[in-house]
Amino acid sequence: MRKLHPAVLVLGAVLAASGPAASGSAQAKRPMTFMDLLNIPRVIDPQLSGDGRKIAFTLLNADWKLGRRLPQVWGGNTDGTGLKQLTKIEGGALSERWSPDGSTLAVLAQVKGQMQIQLLPADGGDPKPLSNHPTAPSAIAWAPDGRGLYFLASDARSNAEVERERVRDDVFAFDENYQQQHLWRIDVADNRETRITSGDYSVLSYKVAVDGRHLVINRAPSPQLNDGERSDVWLIDANGEHATRVTENRIQESESELSPDNSQVLFVAGANAALESYYLPNLFVVQATGGRPRPVLPDFPYEVLRASWAKDGRSVYVVANMGVHSEIFRIELAPAVARPLTDGRHSIEQWSVVNGERHVFLIDEPTRFGDVWTLGSDPNERPVRVTGIYDHLDRDFSLPRQETIHWQGPGGVTIEGLLHYPLDYQPGRRYPLVVQVHGGPSESDRYSFGPFVWRNYQQVLTAKGYAVLWPNHRGSTGYGNAFLRDMVGSYFRHAHLDVLAGVDAVIKMGVADPERLVLMGWSAGGHMTNKLITFTDRFKAASSGAGAADWISMYAQTDVRADRDLWFGGSPWDRNAPIDRLWNESPLKDVASAHTPTLFFVGQADPRVPLAQSIEMFRALRSHGVPTHLYVAPREGHAWGELRHQLFKMNAELDWFERHAMGRTYTWETASE
Repeated sequence: MRKLHPAVLVLGAVLAASGPAASGSAQAKRPMTFMDLLNIPRVIDPQLSGDGRKIAFTLLNADWKLGRRLPQVWGGNTDGTGLKQLTKIEGGALSERWSPDGSTLAVLAQVKGQMQIQLLPADGGDPKPLSNHPTAPSAIAWAPDGRGLYFLASDARSNAEVERERVRDDVFAFDENYQQQHLWRIDVADNRETRITSGDYSVLSYKVAVDGRHLVINRAPSPQLNDGERSDVWLIDANGEHATRVTENRIQESESELSPDNSQVLFVAGANAALESYYLPNLFVVQATGGRPRPVLPDFPYEVLRASWAKDGRSVYVVANMGVHSEIFRIELAPAVARPLTDGRHSIEQWSVVNGERHVFLIDEPTRFGDVWTLGSDPNERPVRVTGIYDHLDRDFSLPRQETIHWQGPGGVTIEGLLHYPLDYQPGRRYPLVVQVHGGPSESDRYSFGPFVWRNYQQVLTAKGYAVLWPNHRGSTGYGNAFLRDMVGSYFRHAHLDVLAGVDAVIKMGVADPERLVLMGWSAGGHMTNKLITFTDRFKAASSGAGAADWISMYAQTDVRADRDLWFGGSPWDRNAPIDRLWNESPLKDVASAHTPTLFFVGQADPRVPLAQSIEMFRALRSHGVPTHLYVAPREGHAWGELRHQLFKMNAELDWFERHAMGRTYTWETASE
């Protein structure tokens, strides 16, 4: 497999010289702090011009006065030269998309508190307003002729609904208070908007065909998350006419795209050849006229994350999760063969293909967040790094060593994980161990700097003398269908035992101190934390973020339920409901056995794992005299976005770990202005 090499790197020097996390190159490396982590700029959404000569991306910078990360669009040449900030819009700009001729960027920018489409010269300058839609456009894409753009937008509320809200006559019907989302087109010449789809359904996503005459859309009964599995693929003309239903099933398709010759549609779905759900996401193709979809590689052992047609129409590019790393593959359709195009200790993120032949993506690595990379279609080419935004991280900061380890779970199954060593690691010396369990649960931890620094912050923990373990327990993706489906019929069949076996493995390595173990996780990692503190007293401290307590009450409270029927053999509402299984696997059932000092964190507006679940765990522990606190973040959903909320969570957690596992005090970091 081919290795990676860097190109000319310019932007990193600019940001490192002026950014809040920078330090003089002559200075010795120092440990990272929470403020260092939160102030690191983040690159998202890299875009490549049609001729492959220019790039654009959104750069998020921490703005402590606003209390959030502010996006602005940057651009330049793919040889790394000429990189500069293209927008300076007060409310921020993002979702940049190149016009087919590369002369213009369409962006979404704040206009009077709402995102609208604006057009920007390729080398920057004053943006020109394009849309004035009553609701915020999203998912913008150029028509291939460059004369217009498509976008998605929620239907506007009626005048009567607006008036009711004004006078606070605003009682609403739960689970029915949404507006459908539809597809529109706006012409560049005269700003004229044309509605492409309408009806009592929502367009979740779409893709413009190469010839510009067709659109592939994914439509569902509503925009609500739980209706995603009821979505299907449709093919329509560019003006919305002649709709053809391509799929009809109970699986959720994504990445749907029409082949260059308009004969087939590809999509990605977590299903097997029989179109049964809860399998590793795989690549499917189906005739554009409809019919039975077929998996291209039925036994592909990895998780397909993204997919797009190659220019020749006889092959497809995909990004595949392989457990602790992800890579780009080219898959030939006949005969079906997968060939990797990249190989490394990294995670490929936010990938796309331009004109079916040139790739642009981010590579997230243990010592740097995702810079922008490109890759051509020549089999002998290697990926080229375009930006150097994160060059200063490894130069200025002491960062932990990250390595793969393996151990045996119950039944002799091999489990994989990533171990981060303390910065002062000395062989033969034992260190406190923090176990960080990933979310999902159908996800995996991969080589990376960390997608959510406020959740994991292993750079700070290892600087404080902790080792950190990321276990990819059974139920994780990237290890085949049997490994993923271990949770079908019993959520906690083996997963929690795999985590504990990983702890034992790090102890056996001589790295972890069995008397100073700490546990933490968010979402499914919070579920796991809640389970383990009721299963064992081995951990001296724990932190559970957005975790479930009672699978019975959780079923009705969450906004997504489909997988739970498979985990537990049905819903609590069935005539012969599996109540015993739901209750027996609920952490709340055994909460009287919990003695671990535990923190709970949750967003007040979290629809995925609502506040009530954390309240149940918190009040149960408190009733038994177990040290605990429940911290609720106003305005936050399942993932926290406000900088001060993120900093509070990190401070409170580390204070808790230091006090209960280390017996020492911790001084909280304060936010800068």
